[in-house]
Amino acid sequence: MHISGEVKKWGNSLGLVIPVKIARKLRIKEGESVDVDIRKKAKIDGFRIFAGARHFREEKEHEDLW
Repeated sequence: MHISGEVKKWGNSLGLVIPVKIARKLRIKEGESVDVDIRKKAKIDGFRIFAGARHFREEKEHEDLW
């Protein structure tokens, strides 16, 4: 099962909250041991998505419709 979550400070450590809906589905209870595979998500810089793309040029041919 795949879930995404936000890491939060928990005392001197960091913690990941398992949503109750998922915990119930997997029958996870407090105090049980679980194995977790962690992969850090890549941050996407939205300002560089179109780097190298041609500039937008507005067409005037249908100006009469506006």
